[in-house]
Amino acid sequence: MEKVDCKTPGGETRHASWQGFIGTVVAYALMIVGAAVILSFVHDYGATLVAPRPATPEAFTGVTATKPEIFLHVLIALTAVIITGLILAKCFAYLGQPPVIGEVVAGIVLGPSLLGPEISALVLPPSSAPFLGVIAQLGVLLYMFCVGLELHADLIRPRLRATIATSHASILMPFVLGAILALDLYPRLSTSDVSFTSFALFMGVAMSITAFPVLARILTDGRMIHTELGVIALSCAATDDVTAWCLLALLVGVAQAEVGTGLFVAAATLGYILAMVLIVRPLLKRVVAWTKTGALSRNAVAVVFIALLLSSLTTEYIGIHAIFGAFLLGAVIPHDSIVARTFTRQLESVVTVLLLPAFFAFTGMRTRIDLVSGMDQWLICGLIILVATVGKFGGTFVAARLTGLGWRNAAALGTLMNTRGLMELIVLNIGLDLKVISPTLFAMMVLMALVTTMVTAPMLRLLIPTTASNDALASERTPFRTDET
Repeated sequence: MEKVDCKTPGGETRHASWQGFIGTVVAYALMIVGAAVILSFVHDYGATLVAPRPATPEAFTGVTATKPEIFLHVLIALTAVIITGLILAKCFAYLGQPPVIGEVVAGIVLGPSLLGPEISALVLPPSSAPFLGVIAQLGVLLYMFCVGLELHADLIRPRLRATIATSHASILMPFVLGAILALDLYPRLSTSDVSFTSFALFMGVAMSITAFPVLARILTDGRMIHTELGVIALSCAATDDVTAWCLLALLVGVAQAEVGTGLFVAAATLGYILAMVLIVRPLLKRVVAWTKTGALSRNAVAVVFIALLLSSLTTEYIGIHAIFGAFLLGAVIPHDSIVARTFTRQLESVVTVLLLPAFFAFTGMRTRIDLVSGMDQWLICGLIILVATVGKFGGTFVAARLTGLGWRNAAALGTLMNTRGLMELIVLNIGLDLKVISPTLFAMMVLMALVTTMVTAPMLRLLIPTTASNDALASERTPFRTDET
């Protein structure tokens, strides 16, 4: 509840509000300038480093089928993924982990890291990977649409400025630390074919990612998605990942000598978000108002799916991934409307049980953790995990405290934002395809993503013991300061 100074109505209170706003702007500017100065020094010093020449790539020796029965292999892969995911979900639930962790690990268990390339190819044939990937992308697309439908957008508006500031702080600190860490990793794990600038940019982006789908699933499993902290975390993660995807597009542009690509992505993303909020959302409110009762017609369902596909196509064309278009469309549809309730009820089981595990497994099965060998490499892997955790948690915690959250909720938000999961693997695969990172560093970063994600649930239980309840945060709901509302 905001405290209003009754002695001098409109006087000292307005002055304090302006002071708070100016302070926020100054702090935000200092954060940006400070990060730019540090990155400038890192770039200048990194330009003097020399990486070894690239080694001759080894041929893949896995088993591939001749004239594969693609549909049969996809069915086998889906069956294996769902069964393994269900078993591991139960096992991890027994250990206090959310079921999503079991689904994430399922792909690695069935992949070459544990079974070896030959045996793994019998369960998950390489020939089925592209088709399984299409199913996986469709699953996460529909899931993020459902997450958007359940998002209480009205709860974000009063703390929009604080959300953006917290999200960007949670990007800048790990980005800077990742670039600094690149000074040590570049001579060890990169090659002379990769410029230090591209390598450092990628390390910064990879450290900055928050796994939007995994975070949403953890909040859903813990029944926290409708709490104040859940809404703030989703909002920060959405802003975080959109910004990180813009940075990734800039990285791709630098790696391909097309810097203008990243600038286009940033400008187009901002324009699309404004169009959805200022134009599409008011129109949808009027349309939804006509269908307050009764079931949706077949034509109405078709229109919603067409809008979903068009929104996803737009963001995919812009370069920030189709899932953000799906989430944004869901977010602008009133969460208490018959449209939102109908689609959430009808899609939930199919998406979470059949399609979403395919997404987790598809990306997880492509990793090769066995490439990390020797004490030196494992120490480097530990250093990557430490830097990623400190950067993400520290940046989020400090910004959340400065914008008015209590220390417990700020620490919980930092823990949630440290969730990376399989969105991180998407970014890592892009880096691997561009040859910006080596397969060994790829495996280390995958381990970092899994460790930081698995730490989330235990830390939340320590910080908020009643996370299994919808009233989990009732014990501490420190409001944002007056100047932040």
